[in-house]
Amino acid sequence: MDAATAWAEAMKFENRPNPYPYFEELRKTPVAKVSDKTYVVTGYPEAVALSHDPRISADISRSPSGLFGEKPAQLEPEEAAQARDLSMLVSDPPDHDRMRRQFMRHFGPPHSPDLIPSMEGMVADLANGLLDKVGERAKVSGSHRMDVVEDFSYPIPVSVIFRVLGAPMADEAMFHGWVTDFMQGADVGPERETEDGRAAAAKAAASMAELGSYLHDLVERVSREPAPGLLSAALHDDGPDGPVSKAVAESNASLLLVAGHDSTVNTISNCVMTLLRNQGSWDLVRDNPELIPRTIEEVQRLQGAVQFFPSRWATADIEIGGTRIPAGSAVFLVWAAANRDPRRFDNPDRFDLTRKDNEHLGFGSGIHTCFGGPLARLEINVALEIFLQRVRSPRLVVDPPPYRHNQVFRGPQHLWVDFASIAP
Repeated sequence: MDAATAWAEAMKFENRPNPYPYFEELRKTPVAKVSDKTYVVTGYPEAVALSHDPRISADISRSPSGLFGEKPAQLEPEEAAQARDLSMLVSDPPDHDRMRRQFMRHFGPPHSPDLIPSMEGMVADLANGLLDKVGERAKVSGSHRMDVVEDFSYPIPVSVIFRVLGAPMADEAMFHGWVTDFMQGADVGPERETEDGRAAAAKAAASMAELGSYLHDLVERVSREPAPGLLSAALHDDGPDGPVSKAVAESNASLLLVAGHDSTVNTISNCVMTLLRNQGSWDLVRDNPELIPRTIEEVQRLQGAVQFFPSRWATADIEIGGTRIPAGSAVFLVWAAANRDPRRFDNPDRFDLTRKDNEHLGFGSGIHTCFGGPLARLEINVALEIFLQRVRSPRLVVDPPPYRHNQVFRGPQHLWVDFASIAP
């Protein structure tokens, strides 16, 4: 199988439950050309090296190859400037560094050391409240079945990120609809060129425009009237970099709302699924909660919530892994494939709770390492410990479960679990 075919197969929706054999095929050439202007990087050392290479740009607005590497953007300079995403994820230094400092001042140490730890109680209350509802429903209906995604994994991270940013929780239902459309339509595989794919992409674009309008109004409001939350704090910052602009606030609010909850949803679901798939693991971790942090890291390695991100490109010719990447090419750093590179991890396809030196790439690498990683780890740890202690005798109903369409943010659309009871 050639690299282009392996990549196309990995991106197909029918292979979403298990793209890893195709990633293994791709790793035979750790840096491989898969289309005229697109190179995928599946080897661990190569992915790490390129994530730290200043010749790899995240500023997709400057890329001559466009987002997916097949064709350049056909925008006039003024239109390109208006359409540009100003978030830190798709920016290069010095803009990236300034934005990250401006938001991190109000998110984590050293300036805001208490924000992330202060979320622990909220996460515990949410997790217990959600399981209480599942238990009550079981008593009333007699059905001892839950959807881990809808009943547990989704509500926790979205509530936390709304609180952190200062967005009204009453607006969450609208947000859920917009993000669902986005995840369905943000297709980087061959199916995006089908009639259904184009319709889904159009719906995704419309929903993201609505989200953009919503965030514009929210930013305008908190810029006039300071309020609790990260968004208002960044807009009114008096630190050395000054406040963020309204445009920067809008772009980063969108990034933090979407990426700030979705990967955590996927990881909570993937932790439950992986423990239940591997005989003896559930009881072992339930009885030894000190293993939960190790479990989370191993699940992130094995079932990455973010498989790759299609916004990097080469600003110069780069020789790496026996391949020459020409300037102007799109470069996909495939974290999910690198995390199973046998040159870096022994028995990489095995779920191993005793694995040492697990320096996985589940939260990325380099200057774009996940901004919210520390908060995500806290949420997952607290939620998983409570789920393990309270959900008795769970078992998977369908394995593999149905997956969402998105290739980048990979996770179950539903994860049905039957259980004996919900402990008080």
